[in-house]
Order: sequence, then structure tokens, then C-alpha cells
Amino acid sequence: VNSAVFSPDGKKIITASRDNTAKIWDVASGKLLTDLEGHSDVVNSAAFSPDGEKVVTTSDDNTAKIWNAVSGELLASLSGHSDQVNSAIFSPDGNKIVTASQDYTAKRWDAASGQLLADLRLHRDEVESAVFSPDGKKIVTSAGSQAKVWDAASGQLLTDLDGHSSWVKSAVFSPDGKKIITTSNDLSAKLWDTEIGKLLADLRGHDDWVTSAFFSHDGQKIATASNDNTAKIWDVASGKLLTDLEGHSDIVNSAVFSPDGKKIITASRDN
Repeated sequence: VNSAVFSPDGKKIITASRDNTAKIWDVASGKLLTDLEGHSDVVNSAAFSPDGEKVVTTSDDNTAKIWNAVSGELLASLSGHSDQVNSAIFSPDGNKIVTASQDYTAKRWDAASGQLLADLRLHRDEVESAVFSPDGKKIVTSAGSQAKVWDAASGQLLTDLDGHSSWVKSAVFSPDGKKIITTSNDLSAKLWDTEIGKLLADLRGHDDWVTSAFFSHDGQKIATASNDNTAKIWDVASGKLLTDLEGHSDIVNSAVFSPDGKKIITASRDN
């Protein structure tokens, strides 16, 4: 099972698996509600639309698919990538989808018809991730040692976030959309100004790859997770290290804030 996420109302979970399927489950009972069968290869990711009525899945079969989250009916197949699709996510209004692929591109699609709207095609490496800004007007992609910011409507490249010396693992917007945090195999996370691509802070202190980073809901702190078995909390305004979260005995894959920002949950390969 490659991924698992809650629906927006918290009542369902969707899982994506190497058995070529995604499944929707009832949270209260653990009961299987819907089987999403139609991919011909490994399903890499699955995500709900903001209203919880649709699901998008991605696969090694070079497609993404849109499904009805209640009936499991296949609504559209997004065919246009020439290699495996790593991730897909809905825009905040649920009307668009962006996919990231091993074919060096990200693509923006109409979520109702499945029509291809824009091709984000200037990367020279596999695109690991692509996400919308909170207002849906921009997209940030990560590939190779770069991240790029695009205009979501036109597909025009707006800004290059160029400063990492090794593979960029993730890139996400701050809650207000004005900043982006990137993580990399170069042992750093970097904080950028979204509009002009200016480097605001270099978050250095990890001793191994930094695999993920997330903003707190108020946008004032960042949590990073690393292969050095730790997570760290940073101050966004100053870039200063605030807290070391030490206690895991293996790689920390993710660190995420609670909605009120008072707690953090970490996940590790130490089980």
C-alpha cells in the first residue's frame, strides 16, 4: 500500500496499492466501501477532491484516472504522459487537476471532462511532485535539483527556484501562498519568495537527506523530516532552528503539525 489519505470530512480513507487498485474505506467501521479497479499497473497515489465527491489516482500505467468517490464509477482517464505518473492533486476549487510524471512533465487537466489544459514541460528530470497554491493560481513542481513556479491558467513558467545542489524531494506553498519550502538530498531545506524566487532562508542542520517539510497552519513554523533520524522545527521569519525532535532510531519520512499547531506527528522507518 503506497499511500493513504482521509477524505475532507474525515469519514473515509482512500488507499493506493501495488495490487493495481485503490480502495475507499469507512473510517468508523473499517469497512471496505468501494473498489477502484481499472489501472493496469501499480497505483502510486490517490487523493479526494475538496468536496469529497471525486477521487484521482495515478499509476505506473502512465495514466491518472478520475472516479466517483461514492459509486466507484470511472469518470475520466487522463492519458497523455509517456511514463509513470507519480502524483496528482485537485486544485482548491476542485475544478482542475495537476499531475507529475517520470516523463519530465507536469500537466494540468479539467477535472470534469479530463481534457488536457496545459503542459508544464521545461524540466530536465522526472517530476517528483506538483501542487497548487492555496488560491489555485500557481503550481510548484520539483524535479532534479530545481523547483519551478508556474501560472496555473496559462502554464507559463514564472520563476525558477534554483539553489539546491542535489535532488529536490518536495516543494509546498505556505498557507498564504507567499512562500515555498523545498527539501533536498543536499541536506538542506530552503525557503523562497513565491513571486520573485528569492531565497529567504537556508535551513541547515540535518546530517542527511531532508525528505519532507510542512508549514504550520498559521505559516509561522516549518517542520522538516530527515534520513538522519530526526525532525526539526524552524522559525519562518528568521530561519532559526527552534527544536530538535530526537527519538527515532531510523529515517523519519514525514513530520506534520496538528491543526492548532501545538503538536507534531512524525513517521519513521523504525516502525
